[in-house]
Amino acid sequence: MGKIFELIDISATYGEGIILKDVNLTINSNDFIGIIGPNGGGKTTLVKLMVGLLKPVKGRIIMHKASGRDTKNQIGYLPQISLFDKRFPISVIDVVLSGLASEKAVFKKYTKADKDKAIELLARMGISDLYSRPIGELSGGQMQRVFLCRAIITSPSLLILDEPNTFVDSKFEADLYDILLELNKTMAIIVVTHDIGTISYYVKTIACVNKYLNYHPSNIITEKQLAAYGCPIQIITHGDIPHTVLKKHDH
Repeated sequence: MGKIFELIDISATYGEGIILKDVNLTINSNDFIGIIGPNGGGKTTLVKLMVGLLKPVKGRIIMHKASGRDTKNQIGYLPQISLFDKRFPISVIDVVLSGLASEKAVFKKYTKADKDKAIELLARMGISDLYSRPIGELSGGQMQRVFLCRAIITSPSLLILDEPNTFVDSKFEADLYDILLELNKTMAIIVVTHDIGTISYYVKTIACVNKYLNYHPSNIITEKQLAAYGCPIQIITHGDIPHTVLKKHDH
């Protein structure tokens, strides 16, 4: 397995405080990593660093170039859908095609091949019949599928998902992880969440982020290990399902 992405001695600040310190992480092709940690522990900052929305105050971020690929197209990103304004007037297929923006010259139109690929991805997610619908009319689960299509339309080497099970029902949550297992055959995947119980069934390894990053080379992690990593847990109920989640914790 070759390296595709590295964080080397990364530190980042929020305001005047240090939110991440001395973070090291190597991502190899076909890795499936769950990033867990309490609210306020630095997970969102870590994601923003990885996708280029923030710069570290210390350290290096390396995206290893795949053969014949531009590094800027090697990362697919699925943000929290709560950040999207559902009133924005755009159709489902145009949302998916917007994932090609970095590959397109300014004002260059999408080709038939681009549109065919978008429809193919929507069909893979079981929602090709919604291609012309305004995005704001979709349910949370349908919207997640659309934005996942957008994230993978460039066939990235690395797919990063930030709290993908927020605002979706339990059935779609299970469907989503089945889709990710299939995608993991061709790309590395990172899922950021505070719900340990769900991701532990699917990911290969786990990293706990709470100012520092502690990498755990397995998908099985004990309460004692979490406490040692500074990630205390609590049980909450979502519908009728108990979830093991990370409590907000002071550094």
